Amino acid sequence: MGNELRAAQHEIDMFIRLIPLIALVDNSTNTHRVQEAAEQVDGIFIEGSNHRVRFAARVLDITEIRVQGARKLCNVREHPSLGIVGTQEQKTLDNKELVKLCMLTLENYPGFTEFSYFQIMDATDKFSEKRYLGSGGFATAYKGQLPQGFVVGIKRFDHRATLSDFSNELQLARLQYTNIIRLLGWCIHGKERILIYKFMQNGSLDCHIFDRIKGPLLDWSKRLKIIKGLVEGLVYLHKHSMLHIVHRDLKPNNILLEYDMTPKISDFGSAKTLCSDITEEHTSRVVATSGYIAPEYASRGVYSLKTDVFSFGILVLETISGRKNTVLDKRGDTVGDLVRDAWHMWKDQRLRELVDPSLGNGYDIAEITRCAQVALLCSQEDPADRPTMTDIAAMLSSESMRLPVEPKRPYVLSEGGAGEVTYINQSSRTIDITITSS
Repeated sequence: MGNELRAAQHEIDMFIRLIPLIALVDNSTNTHRVQEAAEQVDGIFIEGSNHRVRFAARVLDITEIRVQGARKLCNVREHPSLGIVGTQEQKTLDNKELVKLCMLTLENYPGFTEFSYFQIMDATDKFSEKRYLGSGGFATAYKGQLPQGFVVGIKRFDHRATLSDFSNELQLARLQYTNIIRLLGWCIHGKERILIYKFMQNGSLDCHIFDRIKGPLLDWSKRLKIIKGLVEGLVYLHKHSMLHIVHRDLKPNNILLEYDMTPKISDFGSAKTLCSDITEEHTSRVVATSGYIAPEYASRGVYSLKTDVFSFGILVLETISGRKNTVLDKRGDTVGDLVRDAWHMWKDQRLRELVDPSLGNGYDIAEITRCAQVALLCSQEDPADRPTMTDIAAMLSSESMRLPVEPKRPYVLSEGGAGEVTYINQSSRTIDITITSS
């Protein structure tokens, strides 16, 4: 609570410091005048220097969003703890800009530490293959060991990463919660852009539920603990973080497991902040993973907190079944085969057929039924039909609580069709989609 209050104080202080700038912004104000005023608003100290360096504060960005069919204007600040919006999504990494963001984050959240490049090289044995953990859309992960014996996870961004990819991860500096990965520090050296995290001993969720050897070790009690931990983490992101953060790329690869199997939501490169919990926003650059992407986000670039709810539903079904959700795009599929199969099994009271065979009989069918029904409610095509994460927490916390509605049947697949999106790039398991029609 103390951390949350301090974070709130920092937010308020920044608004107060921006008041002189806001007063100068009107229809007749040109960009040069605004930037001059911005330079007078605030500055930061660079650690180890004897002089004060001033960085230009960012002008409030006015973003048009749609709320339940109506339009309103919302002030979205470009701040390192919130992520960059608008045209910054595709801006390439610039060292001066990144250092500026990192130093502002360091100023606001003292637990965030700068690491030297030599420390990183030593910790990873010069990024050796034996330290390699895996690769994502725009970065490679390594296991690192600091001189004190402390083990960390190191994310090394590549040349394809944008300013938004890096800055969105910086918001983790203020998100200190049990089920959110902990960001420890940063390093920028030449072309190297690196972030340092707390290391998760049991790797990612996909390495367990889809593995024939590790799968049986993840019994139902552990899987249920993971599901409930994800609920708590998403409730925090959507409601209690004060930022209404939508992750936009939830999948088993981005769920890391602590030594006791406590789940940690990671990889916030695609995350965005919303003005309220009912806000919808649009983007023409959809970066997500097939099988987990909500239909409205894939086809129209519309995202909201309900986008995460859909992905959570898929995660739950995969955790129960040990199966991957496959989407048949050419047949107009919007949710995936796992969702359709699970719905029919639920409707026919055959949910035992859905359960991962590696679990044997070591599960409570009532718990399976409740989790599966909640997952099906989450993975419905229409976001208005999906519950909120707060509702989901209530549904899973009380065994006696009757679920308010039944999940609707998924749409029947068509006999072909090209769909409304064009896939222009595929890297690893992440697909980059450009919207061509609505």
